[in-house]
Amino acid sequence: MPPSYTFDVIVYGLLVLGVIGFLWVYYDRRDRAFYDIERRKITFHCIRCDHIYTEKQGTETAPCPKCGHQNVRLKF
Repeated sequence: MPPSYTFDVIVYGLLVLGVIGFLWVYYDRRDRAFYDIERRKITFHCIRCDHIYTEKQGTETAPCPKCGHQNVRLKF
């Protein structure tokens, strides 16, 4: 009577699915964190030339891209 490999195939399939699931979750969280940093911006309003622009999060003052005047962040 030949040995049955059904259990081994099921364990191997579950192991492969587990690795794929782990990699999926890992890269999804990594990419979400990266793109959230890039996507979140702070809005600024130039008081000299009346231009509205955005900068990366974490800056309280930023120069205007049109005239170069330093402005504080726009608070709502």
